[in-house]
Amino acid sequence: MSAAPDKEQTLFSHLLELRDRLLRAVIMVVLVFIPLAIFSSELFTWLSGPLLAHMPAGSSLIATEVAAPFLAPFKLSILLAVVISLPWILYQIWAFVAPGLYMNERRLVVPLLATSTSLFYLGMAFAYYVVFPVVFGFFVSVAPEGVAVMTDISRYLDFVLGMFMAFGIAFEVPVALFLLVWAGFTTPADLASYRPYVLVGAFAIAMLLTPPDMISQTLLAVPIFILYEAGIWGARLFVPGIREVEAQKAEQKRDE
Repeated sequence: MSAAPDKEQTLFSHLLELRDRLLRAVIMVVLVFIPLAIFSSELFTWLSGPLLAHMPAGSSLIATEVAAPFLAPFKLSILLAVVISLPWILYQIWAFVAPGLYMNERRLVVPLLATSTSLFYLGMAFAYYVVFPVVFGFFVSVAPEGVAVMTDISRYLDFVLGMFMAFGIAFEVPVALFLLVWAGFTTPADLASYRPYVLVGAFAIAMLLTPPDMISQTLLAVPIFILYEAGIWGARLFVPGIREVEAQKAEQKRDE
């Protein structure tokens, strides 16, 4: 008779803990957002630096909507607060699910969270410091004579945020490959055999995620392929017993 009340009490305690974890994550985002909001204009100026560096002297971005000068920096501050708080948010998620994991799974989750977060940040940094200067320089240089490059701040923000997400997610390839190998869906040898298809697929994905120019597409496709190779290497090095599994599969193929 007490099984049902115990289940209800357990479910209620889980919901309370979930609420507390979400509340802690939101509080961290708000605490990070407050100082960012104070310097939101300076942050937007920093974000627009790669484009302004290639625009003619005396030119600037424009705002075609009345509230855009306020909303664009405000939106940037919110999203930047979430990105900066990402390690804390992921920790709250891990702390909530950790009691239900086995010990070997707990040992795996923490390095994966740290690696995936670092790779996401690295992808965003690569986009800002490597891709943006090249792409914006190309766009400004190909503008027809007599056409003034006057980019709206809202459209510029949407563009760079999309690029940040594209490169941040693309840099998660090694983590995704490691998880596939660790779960037993494939092996590093099988992944290595897919290289030609991955190269074509990398350019196809880059074509969908980046502007329609070969420069930005190549700057995304090449890192994807390199990270694919890094994922194969990492899986072969860190997944327990994977070398033995590959050796058994190779022996089975020889016997066939």
